[in-house]
Amino acid sequence: MRFHWFLPTTGDGHDVRSAITTTDSFRPTARPATIAYLSQVAAAAEQAGFEAALTPVGAGCPDPWIVCAALTQHTERLKTLVAFRTGYTLPTLLAQQAQAFQQVSGGRLLVNVVTGGDPVEQRAYGDFLDHDARYARTDEFLQVLRLAWDGVPFDHHGEHYRVEAGGLAEPITPVPDVYFGGASPAAERVAARRADVALMWGEPPQAIAARIDRLRDLAASEGRELRYGLRVHVIARDTASAAWAEAERLLAGMDPARIAEAQRRFARYDSVGQRRMVELHHGGTRDLEIHPGLWAGVGLVREGAGTALVGSYDEVAALLREYAAVGIDEFVLSGWPHLEEAYRVGEYVVPRLRSLVTA
Repeated sequence: MRFHWFLPTTGDGHDVRSAITTTDSFRPTARPATIAYLSQVAAAAEQAGFEAALTPVGAGCPDPWIVCAALTQHTERLKTLVAFRTGYTLPTLLAQQAQAFQQVSGGRLLVNVVTGGDPVEQRAYGDFLDHDARYARTDEFLQVLRLAWDGVPFDHHGEHYRVEAGGLAEPITPVPDVYFGGASPAAERVAARRADVALMWGEPPQAIAARIDRLRDLAASEGRELRYGLRVHVIARDTASAAWAEAERLLAGMDPARIAEAQRRFARYDSVGQRRMVELHHGGTRDLEIHPGLWAGVGLVREGAGTALVGSYDEVAALLREYAAVGIDEFVLSGWPHLEEAYRVGEYVVPRLRSLVTA
């Protein structure tokens, strides 16, 4: 099993913040996302035993490639799961960027492919394709990217890309694992054909099990097998009561105006995954425990991964084990503040999960 952490490149602190926009001005960032601070988070994740750290991508984020390349100079083993949007660059150029990153980092690159779910943000970048067309482009992008990584000259004439005698001068080493998220039928078809790891946001285990069953069938129809990852937050303490008190503290910090603004923003998304997150709470602050130990309060103000595992260290480890039992191979975890929580989760939760797996 593989465990990863998260780098808060839009800022960090003791409250729930947006991961991809800096327009969340209802509360100032307690800890600006300087390289000095992010290096502390990365070093903590490395020391706590996490394999990699995920970075977000979006209009309010610093460029993940530049930030992560800098952070590799402050860590020794930690891999970086670099997010990028397929519509914003050419696959042949990204192949070259990935090769340079492997050389700079000593082979510590993983990539998180993001198609994009906010039409307003997409258009601000100059991308006017609709939802399904974006996923069709992503499918072709990943096809061309893997051809380029092979280091053998190739031609490609497709709907979105045309390449003549393209490709790297030599194969990329090592080949980065491709992580890919998306809950729509169009997204799941791309995952089945092109991804190494299908990432999912934290829904109840039975919902995750249904998605894994569907993805397994789709991958099998392509002659492939996938690994499956869960992106979820963690609020774990010595006791369940202490953990739930922390969840209530986070909820109390979500001003109603802030919740309303966030929900208006999410309503414009055409992301199926974001819609599923909103449906877990419907914008309300009551009945947020949607499965024992699974809390949907995060999604009131944060886009993307909108749930947290809440409980004692033993309870959270058992819930992670429940997800592993339905097929999750990898966990991308986080908590506020990300520096202290990297140590807490790495030292008190992950070892319990590993002991459950090996018992």
